[in-house]
Amino acid sequence: MIPRYSRAEMSAIWDLQNKFEIWKEIEVLACEAQAELGVIPREAAAEIRQKASFEVERIEELEATLNHDVIAFLTNMAEHIGEPSKYVHYGMTSSDLGDTALCYQMTQAQDIIIEDVRRLGRVCVRRALEFKDTLCVGRTHGIHAEPMTFGMKWASWAWMLKRAEGRLIATRKFSAAWGAISGAVGSYSNIDPFVEQYVCEKLGLTPDPLSTQVIARDRHAHVLAVLATVAATAEAIATEIRALQKTDTLEVEEPFAKGQKGSSAMPHKRNPITAERVCGLARVVKANAQVGFDNVALWHERDISHSSAERVVLADSFIATDYLLGKLEWILDGLVVYPERMQANLEATRGLIYSSRVLLELVDAGMLREDAYAVVQRNSMVVWDDIQQAREGKTYRELLEADSECPLDAAQLDAIFDPWAFLARAGVLFDRLDDCTF
Repeated sequence: MIPRYSRAEMSAIWDLQNKFEIWKEIEVLACEAQAELGVIPREAAAEIRQKASFEVERIEELEATLNHDVIAFLTNMAEHIGEPSKYVHYGMTSSDLGDTALCYQMTQAQDIIIEDVRRLGRVCVRRALEFKDTLCVGRTHGIHAEPMTFGMKWASWAWMLKRAEGRLIATRKFSAAWGAISGAVGSYSNIDPFVEQYVCEKLGLTPDPLSTQVIARDRHAHVLAVLATVAATAEAIATEIRALQKTDTLEVEEPFAKGQKGSSAMPHKRNPITAERVCGLARVVKANAQVGFDNVALWHERDISHSSAERVVLADSFIATDYLLGKLEWILDGLVVYPERMQANLEATRGLIYSSRVLLELVDAGMLREDAYAVVQRNSMVVWDDIQQAREGKTYRELLEADSECPLDAAQLDAIFDPWAFLARAGVLFDRLDDCTF
């Protein structure tokens, strides 16, 4: 991922320095396990632990000639270790090292993403309670529907993130935290399974029960699919922010820093550029998931068609997801909210949003549903026409009061046209947030 969309902690996990550090530790641990088995001398394993080292620049220099990154790494390690280096990588194949290290990197990266989601979730819970009683209009198909509270949106986002947390925790365990040191076709032909068990235990991984030469890529596809779902969740939230920031709506605005410029041509602009960036990067993460699916099918016990692709998409997906979650946290934590504009928008359709309650009240008054629907819709269309033509006109309530077929009195209409009447049971939604902890 380009530096523009990268954060240091996550980027460091996918840096060559970290990868080779993990490689070094796996090789040293494998030697220590072999010493436990009596395959190599204990003093040799101790010397390997003491002297094991590498230089990224030297590995790259060697790889330019050798055209094999693992051999280049082992050659560089041998330059530091000396004679005991003959025991390094004993009985192992390249994928034993690379796949186990890659899974460990994924667990490191997932730990960061899990904490990103938790921080974001805590923001949403806090602001859900902050706006618990802030009225706004709900919209379906982009059209005003019924009254709700702005806190309900935040609570919905909190639950989306709670589900994301659960998926991330599950996929860390079931798809990422695995290791394999089982030889050329996974048969342990030249290495005892104890070595795999020993190394995995030290790294907090679980030995793959049957890995062929590689750890099966359905695991990696699952990781990428969950990252894509997390990114899609962030995109959904950011899209709502963008929609609410439109000039015609303007119920919220993402933070606009002092000195920030909105447009090179139009100085008045305050654009939702960060929310748009979240949406754009989410597309990258979602697209990368397809590469993960394509990597599942390999020839026989292994080929390397997956290798080049996943070196790009795994790092990029984790880095981009970390970045966009950080940006979304910044947006939501500092989101500017305009309750007065929400109230104005709630009233913009001159009472049409109360039509469902009018319908039910007419039925309760004894009208057939079809007759009641006709009364409700007939008066509604008059208001719609006035709004569309930007004409002054009567409110929906005023039309109902003047309709001879509407039997409702003033007290009944007062109750119907009370926005809080829609929300008498909404308290349960916020009570449930007690279970939405991060």
